[in-house]
Amino acid sequence: MQNIGSTILRVVLGFTFAVHGFQKFQSGISYTADFFNAIGIPGFMAYIVAIIELVGGIAIILGLGTRLFGALLTVTMIGAIFTAKLSVGFIGANGLAGYELDLALAAMALYFALAGASSFSLDAKLFAKK
Repeated sequence: MQNIGSTILRVVLGFTFAVHGFQKFQSGISYTADFFNAIGIPGFMAYIVAIIELVGGIAIILGLGTRLFGALLTVTMIGAIFTAKLSVGFIGANGLAGYELDLALAAMALYFALAGASSFSLDAKLFAKK
């Protein structure tokens, strides 16, 4: 049952990140780059974040490179919290989203960075110890 729960969590987490990464490109990555510049982050980092979210999300869904992408996505969410969301608070204020979702996603990604994927993953199939 733990493998099933871990797999469901991994797929939902991966889907969430993949959609967010895709959305950054779909709506025009320049908007994200402009936002990054406005909060003091170099605009080119928008491309890096979007690629990590898109590629990392797909990899997490597949259970491929789960620990690596879990770590990268954790760092991405911690960065989002401290650069863009912390000042607004946990729940948010004045119509701005807080960091509650970012914290939950960071915790889920950290779980996979530490635990790896379940046996229902490409990591398990490709790198199983024999």
